[in-house]
Amino acid sequence: QVQLVESGGGLVQAGGSLKLSCAASGFTFSSYTVGWFRQAPGKERDFVATISRGGGSTYSADTVKGRFAVSRDNAKKMAYLQMNSLKPEDTAVYYCAARVGASSRIPDVYEYWGQGTQVTVSS
Repeated sequence: QVQLVESGGGLVQAGGSLKLSCAASGFTFSSYTVGWFRQAPGKERDFVATISRGGGSTYSADTVKGRFAVSRDNAKKMAYLQMNSLKPEDTAVYYCAARVGASSRIPDVYEYWGQGTQVTVSS
């Protein structure tokens, strides 16, 4: 069955770094665009970053540009989100998602979702 499993979340101090991983199975990972999203308590799910099928094109939200970097390894069926210079406002549950179409900031167009991993940034 199709699965996306995130890992790597945790508690970190402001200014610190975390690297999230997303392991895919049950579908042709290299044929899918990957998106990263986050959701803080009481807020909507927000776009963080996306990476194209081959990994040659990435796009990040303005709020994380220059601090977060998205990457993927199609041979390993993995996607990653490297998060540096973390801020308390980055605290959220982070999700990876996959879609067969082109990169998009819109959560609803993604077909597959992981269960999320909690990232908490203390001040």
